[in-house]
Amino acid sequence: MEVRSIALAPGEPYELRLTGRGARGYVWTWQVTGDTDAVTVTVTEAPAAGRAEVPAPPLPGAPVERTYVVRGRPPGGGRARIRFAQVRPPYPDEAPYDEFVLEVEVVAVTGAT
Repeated sequence: MEVRSIALAPGEPYELRLTGRGARGYVWTWQVTGDTDAVTVTVTEAPAAGRAEVPAPPLPGAPVERTYVVRGRPPGGGRARIRFAQVRPPYPDEAPYDEFVLEVEVVAVTGAT
């Protein structure tokens, strides 16, 4: 399991790309703990930065990359821990195939003097 720590300003996005195993029935889920209202998590199907178009659909059985956008929410000053787990929904008691933890500090922005 990989653990990564980041700091975000309110409104600042962070893109996280995770490779899935959808052909084998696995999906990425996430759970936010700590200051749960400090961040939002969304899945995007838009092209990644620097790409002009959406890639072609993957071949059957090929891994699929998903992009999750984590964004700090105003007013800032919170800490959240996001646990991504790759699971097969029909088997809730089965251990995750893979896990990734993102520790996020949302830094309050102070006014300029």
